Amino acid sequence: MNYQLLFAISIALVFSTLSNVQAEQSRRLPADAIFFGGDILTVDGEHPEYVEALVVSGEDISFVGEKEAALSYANKTTELIDLNGQTLIPGFVDPHSHVYGVGLQAMVANMLPPPDGQAKTVDDIVRLLSEAQTDARYEAFIDSTGIIMGFGYDDAELDRYPLATDLDRVSTDKPVIIIHTSGHLSVANTAALSMFGIDANSKDPQGGVIRRKPGSMEPDGVLEENAHFSVLFSLMSRFDEQLQDYMLKAGQQLYAKYGYTTVQEGRASEQAYETMSRASTRGELVLDVVAYVDMVSSSATMTSPFLSRNYNNRFRIGGVKLNFDGSPQGKTAWLTEPYFKPPSGQPETYSGYPTFTDEQAHLYMETAFENDWQVLTHANGDAAIDQFIDAVAAAIEKHGEADRRTVLIHGQTIRQDQIDRLRDLDIFPSLYPMHTFYWGDWHAESVLGLPRADFISPTQAALKAGLMFSTHHDAPVALPSSFRVLDATVNRTTRSNKVLGKDQRVDPYTALRAMTAWPAHQHFEEGRKGSLSAGKQADLVILTATPLKIPRKDLINLAVVKTISRGETVYQRE
Repeated sequence: MNYQLLFAISIALVFSTLSNVQAEQSRRLPADAIFFGGDILTVDGEHPEYVEALVVSGEDISFVGEKEAALSYANKTTELIDLNGQTLIPGFVDPHSHVYGVGLQAMVANMLPPPDGQAKTVDDIVRLLSEAQTDARYEAFIDSTGIIMGFGYDDAELDRYPLATDLDRVSTDKPVIIIHTSGHLSVANTAALSMFGIDANSKDPQGGVIRRKPGSMEPDGVLEENAHFSVLFSLMSRFDEQLQDYMLKAGQQLYAKYGYTTVQEGRASEQAYETMSRASTRGELVLDVVAYVDMVSSSATMTSPFLSRNYNNRFRIGGVKLNFDGSPQGKTAWLTEPYFKPPSGQPETYSGYPTFTDEQAHLYMETAFENDWQVLTHANGDAAIDQFIDAVAAAIEKHGEADRRTVLIHGQTIRQDQIDRLRDLDIFPSLYPMHTFYWGDWHAESVLGLPRADFISPTQAALKAGLMFSTHHDAPVALPSSFRVLDATVNRTTRSNKVLGKDQRVDPYTALRAMTAWPAHQHFEEGRKGSLSAGKQADLVILTATPLKIPRKDLINLAVVKTISRGETVYQRE
C-alpha cells in the first residue's frame, strides 16, 4: 500500500475542505443583521411556513432557516436583532394607488368622515376648510397656489351633497375646491369655477359631467370625471418644484408607516413623472416607486430611460394606465343594470357612463400591446369591465399571446362570467375589498342594493377560479392602511358591523399573499420581492403580532413596529 500517496490525498482533502469553508464564509460576509426570537413568516408557498432566523447582507436576504446556522453568518459588526416575540414578514407590495396624490392629500385639509377624519356634515366641511386657512400644515399649499383645498368628502356619510354655495361660505375671494373620496369628483366654489372658466356656456366634456342648478345651465359646483380631472390636472400644473418634491416625500413617509416597501403611482401625469425622476436622480426615494403613466395625457414619457423592469435609484416606469369609467360610490361607474338609487336629477334607468367609445378603448389597448407596455385599466362597473375584456381579447387576437400581465384595477362590480374570462385571457385582477368597510352599507342601501352588493370585490370567487389577485387601498381615496386592507379581505365587515358577502371572505394567509407575493408577480418582480427567501430583496416589516395567530376580528389592531426597505430602516414606531 502506498502510504505516502494516501497521506498526500488526505492532506489535499483537508485543504480542499478548508478552502471550501473559507469560500463559503467569504460569500456569507458581511452579515449586516440577523433577525430571530419571533415568528418569521416567509409567505413563500401555498401554505404558511415559519423559520427561526433571517440574515440580511446589504440590500438582500442571504439566509433563512435555523437560528444556529444563521448565527454562523455573524461577524463583529453584525447587528443581532431579537424580535422579542414580534413578527417578521415580507414588506407589503402596493398593487395600486397614487403615492404622488397621497402627498397632495397630506398637504390639504382632511375632509374624510370618521374614523379617518371629522367631516360628518356639510357644516363640518365648511368649518374644517375655514380652519385650514390658519393651519400651519396647509400653509405651504395655500401660499403656493392661492387655493383652499380639501380632500376626501364622502356623500355616503354626509347629511347632503356639498355645493358651490356651501364653499362660498369659506371664501368668496379665494378659490375653494374639495375632492371626493373616490378622487373622481370635486366641488368648486364660485371663485374656483370662474378661475377655470366654467360657466353656463361650458359644455360637458366626453366622459365627464358639469352638474347644473335645477332648471338652469348654471353650474352648481359639482364636477364629475373628466370635468373634474381637467380642473385637477390644470391645478397640479401650477405646483412649483418645491411643492412637488414635498408631496412625494410626504407620500412615502405615510406608506412606510403602514409597512409598504414598494409603492405605486397608478396614474402618473408628466408632472408626477418629472417629480419622481428628479427624486430618483437625487437619491431621495426611500421606497421603490413604480409608475404607470396616464396613457391619454402623458404617453410621451414612455420614451423615458426609466421604462424598465429594473429600478434606477428606486424608480421605474412599469407601463401605462387607462380609465374606462368612474366611481361606484360616486355613482359614475358604468353598469349594465341601473343604480339602485340614481343620483339626484337622474332617471331610474341611469347606469353611469363610459370614458371611451368602444373604438377608442380598442385603439388604446392595441397601441399598448403593440409597444409591449403593461396596461393597468381602471374599470369599476360591469359594463366597463365588458369593454375592457373585449378590448384585451381584440388586442391579443391582433398581436398574439405573451406574458403581458394586463391588470384589471378595482373590478368592483365584476360578474362571475367575467371572472372566467379573466382567467381565459390571463388578466390579473387587482381587487378592492376595502370597499366593504368604507362603502359597504352605501352599496347595499343606495348604490347597488342586495344581492349585487354582496359580490363586490369577490376575492373568494377569483381564488376558486384559479386566479392570483392583489388587494389595494387606492390611496389617497383612503389612507394607505395595510391593516384596513387585510381586515376587509378577511372579514368584509361594514361601518355598521354587518358582513357583506360572507362567502367572498378568504383566510388570513391568502389575504397576506394578496398583499405581498401576488402583487410582486403582478409587477414582474416575483424574483426579487414578495416573500422571505435567500437572494430576494431585504424588504421586511416587523409587526406587533402574527396575523395568522390572532382572532380575525383583531387584524385591524395590528401595527407596524419597523419597516425595512432594501436593508435600511425607513420607519420606526415611536
